[in-house]
Amino acid sequence: LLRAGEIVAGRETARSRRPTSRSDADLARGPARLCKALGITLADNGLNLETGRARLRLAEHPVPYLSGPRTGVSGLGGGVEYPWRFWIDRDPTVSPYRPHQPRQRR
Repeated sequence: LLRAGEIVAGRETARSRRPTSRSDADLARGPARLCKALGITLADNGLNLETGRARLRLAEHPVPYLSGPRTGVSGLGGGVEYPWRFWIDRDPTVSPYRPHQPRQRR
């Protein structure tokens, strides 16, 4: 499950797909923006990122990362017991953590 990323190659193409983006760091911040920047549509659902027409390449020398609770998720899976949110510290493309805020009933 990919929810955001940094465009490191093909920025001009990504910008053409997201002309309202405020900055390079904003191009693929969040799941909808990531898909739009990469040209991913619902037709690509289930695409194998290792062998498909589009390939995701992992860094040859991975950088250290942090983990913590998921953003905006309530219930058991959203607690500190499940640190399923991963990010690179101080990376400008990472959205700030916001804990789940229960909706108030009307």
